[in-house]
Amino acid sequence: MDFKVAGTKNGVTAIQLDLKIDCVDLELLKKAFEQSHSARMLILDKMQQLIARPRENISEFAPRITSLKIKQEKIGELIGPGGKTIRKIIEITGATIDIEEDGTVLVASTQSESSNKAIEMINAITQEVEVGQVFKAKVKRITNFGAFCELPSGKEGLVHISEVSNKYIKSVEDAIKIGDEIKVKVIEIDELGRINLSKKQAD
Repeated sequence: MDFKVAGTKNGVTAIQLDLKIDCVDLELLKKAFEQSHSARMLILDKMQQLIARPRENISEFAPRITSLKIKQEKIGELIGPGGKTIRKIIEITGATIDIEEDGTVLVASTQSESSNKAIEMINAITQEVEVGQVFKAKVKRITNFGAFCELPSGKEGLVHISEVSNKYIKSVEDAIKIGDEIKVKVIEIDELGRINLSKKQAD
């Protein structure tokens, strides 16, 4: 007989009984429950002495899987052309990422820092761009009237020269250069979906 009894101090929560014989005597079952009760109370007391409640956070080295939900129409943006975007996140963070058709994203890692960085990058790519949001953007192109910056989502926005600095500047390159990562604030999204950004308001 293989008889497993699990429970709390208040009662039994699960039973598994496997038999190699036709039946079990009621007295034997009663005795088994009594033995399991005394054994369970002993184990629970020992557990209580060592740790009275679950830890608030698991070890930073413990394997973990975090589940996120994104809009289905954002799946393509997260994957990127030929899988370029998702591969980049995996390469930078070292996390394993699986994307389901319903928009469920599973992030697995043995390190909390790796997992958190991957989640942060996924959220940055998949969240909607709204007026008032602040992002870290990369300067891609500079013109005489402003700088075009790439947001974490891959979308591009313009920082007009008047929104680059609180000080007077003759040209955009007096304050920023191509390749710089700068903090920007979304100040407008026009009717054509063009994104206008401000560095000075973000600063």
